[in-house]
Amino acid sequence: MLGDRIRKLRKQKKMTLEAVAGSELTKGMLSLIENNKANPSMESLTYIAQQLGVDVADLMEEVSAEELRETLERVEEIFYVPFRNPDFPDKYKLLIELIEPYIDKLSKGYESARLTEIYSYALQRENKPGWEALLKKASDMFDEMNISSNRTTIGIFRSTIIFMERQYDKALNTFRKERKEIEAKHAYIDPLARLDLDYNEAVYLYAVGDSKEAINTMEKALAYSKEKRIFYLTDDLYRLAAAHALMEGNDVEKEYYLNKLRQYGEFADHASSIYFCELFTIVDLIGEKKEYAHALAKIEDCLTKDEIMNFYSPWFNLEKAKALYYLGRYEEAWEAIKKVGMPEIYHPIDLSNIYVKESYQALILLELGKMEEAVTSAQKAVENFEPLLDSKMKDFSKKVLEKVRGY
Repeated sequence: MLGDRIRKLRKQKKMTLEAVAGSELTKGMLSLIENNKANPSMESLTYIAQQLGVDVADLMEEVSAEELRETLERVEEIFYVPFRNPDFPDKYKLLIELIEPYIDKLSKGYESARLTEIYSYALQRENKPGWEALLKKASDMFDEMNISSNRTTIGIFRSTIIFMERQYDKALNTFRKERKEIEAKHAYIDPLARLDLDYNEAVYLYAVGDSKEAINTMEKALAYSKEKRIFYLTDDLYRLAAAHALMEGNDVEKEYYLNKLRQYGEFADHASSIYFCELFTIVDLIGEKKEYAHALAKIEDCLTKDEIMNFYSPWFNLEKAKALYYLGRYEEAWEAIKKVGMPEIYHPIDLSNIYVKESYQALILLELGKMEEAVTSAQKAVENFEPLLDSKMKDFSKKVLEKVRGY
């Protein structure tokens, strides 16, 4: 009630009854108002709001703007904590608990829209119903306020959910529908939001095998980035193009984008970009040049670097297993390949590069005399590749299955 909100705000600001009453009200009258035993006139309400340093609307609303701002600050802190942080094992449950008391009272303003947006994300991650309708409400609020950045994030989120289910064509169609709506409703699109749109469209185009259109979209994004002098997502774009070229066996294109990425990594002192190039150098040493000992030495050096352990370690351990296998060190190869965990990836390019693990595992098991296990691993690789685009890795998995079945 109104009186409760006035009292809560007064206590939050650590003000006494006398301080708020000032010269226009008596302490007794203010006390009656706070206890909902008297209704203030609009003039008195305006005065009380001035004394508290808030808008009259904050007193009329069940939740003040200040309270929403404070809540949003706490919510944002938790929302940006990495998903697997051990200090926040139930991150999304905590976000739901923090926002839920307000959700029916969020109607206007950035704080309301952002809290509704994050709440819907949390519901989706916790597999709870109702997130789609709330996300629609948030997107409508951002449209009304002409905030393109958040509206773009919502559009990308909707298509990403479908992408994670590996429905790549549907994800692309959903994304394009979202982009069309965003561009129709927002005369101005924030430069970072525009680059996000271009990057994600390139991702989806590569996923469905339309590499020509993907490259066009990517080059458009890079040109815009250069024009605006914003080097946002530059490394991701080059990585994506290089990985796709590797999958297709296009060495010229692969080297072109790797060179671009290497230049960017050195210019920006970006360790992740440099190690990605190093990984591709190792892949080339093993796959093309057959320099297994040289590759192994480079792998061992890379695995000592803390910068790569959070993401790249599965890929380097897989290359280590390959090098050891070709060197005939099968027991060591088996120990290395056991360290190759499945990273949280969804793009068919990334999946293709990691699914060959099962094929190499089959080859190693074959050399160790474990025939039945080798066939099982080889079959699993082929099954994993079945829904993915054609690639060198997919062909390799079929050849390995033929080989182990032939023994």
